[in-house]
Amino acid sequence: MKFIFSLLIVSGFIFSCGNSSEETQKPKNDASILFGDTDFAFPPLSAPAQEQATRWGVLEDFLLEAKNINGSNYEALRTRSERMKQYSDSLFKNIPDTLNTNSIKSRLLVVKTRSELLFQTSHLDAIDSLKLQNSVEEMNVAVNNLIIQLNEKFQKDNIDFQRKEDEENELKKQHRYKDSILNLELQDKKKKKV
Repeated sequence: MKFIFSLLIVSGFIFSCGNSSEETQKPKNDASILFGDTDFAFPPLSAPAQEQATRWGVLEDFLLEAKNINGSNYEALRTRSERMKQYSDSLFKNIPDTLNTNSIKSRLLVVKTRSELLFQTSHLDAIDSLKLQNSVEEMNVAVNNLIIQLNEKFQKDNIDFQRKEDEENELKKQHRYKDSILNLELQDKKKKKV
């Protein structure tokens, strides 16, 4: 009985040591696993937003990296996430005056947070492909919302400008109308005097 009990303890010890060494090994990097959606496309920037992106160069770099994370393998994703983290930090710290609104700042903060989470997830010791996939998808949503907000900002600015111009034209029209009435009244007074 003692022999069987000793044999069970030794065999349990051997199996537990064998399992722990397998668990501590890092998973092999499979370059064939692609993350993100290869068919995912961000909405295009409107012409004024594209012009602003050109002047705000880091935005163009960031959007390019955001597009390229879709369909990236693990190693490429690690590199791109590092760059995206740096770009998003720079975006958040250097917002141009024309875009310094609460709605854009909040979208940039979300993008910055998502890029940091993607960086952290891609640099874990153990590769968790589900977490990486979810992190890429959340990054896509954050960038998509930023682009939409940028387009809406310039669309709103255009509407405001058009409204202001229409109001000025209406005031000019009313002023001309008042002037014409005043001229007619003056003409009537002259006719009555004569």
